[in-house]
Amino acid sequence: MTAAAPEHERAIEDSTYVVELDGITKRFPGVVANKDIGFAVRRGTVHAIVGENGAGKSTLMKILYGVQRPDEGTIKVGGTVVDLHSPSDAIGYGIGMVFQHFMLADNLTVLENVVLGAEDLHGIGGTARDRILEISRDYSLDVDPDVLVADLGVGARQRVEILKVLYRGAKIIILDEPTAVLVPQEVDELFDNLRELKSEGLTVLFISHKLDEVLRVADAITVIRRGTTVDTVSPQGITARQLAELMVGSELPTPQTEESTVTDQVILRVEDLVLKGPSRNVLDGVSFAIHAGEVLGIAGVEGNGQAELVEVIMGMRDQDTGQIFVDDTEVSKWHTRQIREAGIGYIPEDRHRHGLLLEAPLWENRILGHQTQEPNVKGGLINAKAARQDTERIVEEYDVRTPGIDVTAGSLSGGNQQKLIVGREMSHHPRVLVAAHPTRGVDVGAQAGIWDLMRAARREGMGVLLISADLEELIGLSDTIRVILRGRLSEAFDPDTVTAEDLGAAMTGADSSVTHPPAGPPHTPESPEGSAT
Repeated sequence: MTAAAPEHERAIEDSTYVVELDGITKRFPGVVANKDIGFAVRRGTVHAIVGENGAGKSTLMKILYGVQRPDEGTIKVGGTVVDLHSPSDAIGYGIGMVFQHFMLADNLTVLENVVLGAEDLHGIGGTARDRILEISRDYSLDVDPDVLVADLGVGARQRVEILKVLYRGAKIIILDEPTAVLVPQEVDELFDNLRELKSEGLTVLFISHKLDEVLRVADAITVIRRGTTVDTVSPQGITARQLAELMVGSELPTPQTEESTVTDQVILRVEDLVLKGPSRNVLDGVSFAIHAGEVLGIAGVEGNGQAELVEVIMGMRDQDTGQIFVDDTEVSKWHTRQIREAGIGYIPEDRHRHGLLLEAPLWENRILGHQTQEPNVKGGLINAKAARQDTERIVEEYDVRTPGIDVTAGSLSGGNQQKLIVGREMSHHPRVLVAAHPTRGVDVGAQAGIWDLMRAARREGMGVLLISADLEELIGLSDTIRVILRGRLSEAFDPDTVTAEDLGAAMTGADSSVTHPPAGPPHTPESPEGSAT
């Protein structure tokens, strides 16, 4: 906290509205991100901000956190007009933010990441470690202060970010898509924690695309469309479908797939993959097959081996034992380029680390990963003209909201970045699509579009390995679902009968079916639940 914090904390306690935004306008070259936005947030509440991708939610929250400055408008905190020039100013007023894309240094420990820039609070040694453990225990964050961030999964990284905010004493907490990587039981625990924060007078601004969760946890909901405030509503007076209509002008989509398109042809086969770790196998005898026209869904709490499984399949790391086949060709030792050229599409879990060059323009990102394939090359050289033309097509066809193809990928909202990646991968008509969280961070309209694309490609014979933290998405799209826990796969779950609670129990170890994979011969492809061996 800065010297201004104690005085401001008293102001927060005395004010009905902890945050008031009036006439907030922010312009970028070629686009108005926010236009005359205004709403007020009551102290001790969870206030949700919803809107489609590119609606201006993240820009607005960055303004409140001091990352960006508005061109017009005023911000009041605790009833006092404030001028936020930097995140340090925001922190001084008790405002903390957990970004959708984490701000962590992989080569540092959790403790080092948490205390970085806040060394004056509790030092960098034992006192800081004790405080981290205390916060972790109080809010059920389950964070080890001595582990390297590079060794953490996405879910654990998010918990570290939340811990950083609490460590700095935030009274107003901005959470951007906080449940994107959580299983149902963990979502319930998070919501319990938010209610506890509310009871202590803390305020949470909650950005989410999961409208059912917004309706469960929010005390008020502000809808933003095309950079402008549409309305602020009570969750008691609106349904998810009505909320979706306010956001995008259409009904809430469903991922449900009605007909089976599974064929007899195996196009991707994984046999007994083992990837050793320092204390146990990260992948422990993983085997499955994907047929043409089949979606195999894999559920699991982050950090149980699903990220490593994807990296092995895509040639990004070598397994210790086991084999991978595309059709009847073994590709276990192939490089990523060869895997790509064999027709394997890839939507990465972390689009910033593995999917985009943030400082490069959109048309160069269209080439990324497909440097040897048309239309990106001609005569062995990059064909910039064709790549630019195809990028224009992707932008239009996949509704990537951008002022042009020469802006950097980092200037797009997270959802529009995701639509660019999906458009790039689907443009090459992959035989198998390895999709890790393909709709993470996109709005309900874009989510429906991605689901439609996957269903259409599935009907045309594409196989999909779908890894998702959205259990409704897994149940709706998959022909077979399996759960990964501590590097081992469960037996198959039937999407027609399994519930989110069933999957959540298996993901957290309450269901023992994961720890002892079934023995015996693989099922025949005529049985949907037997499509994964």
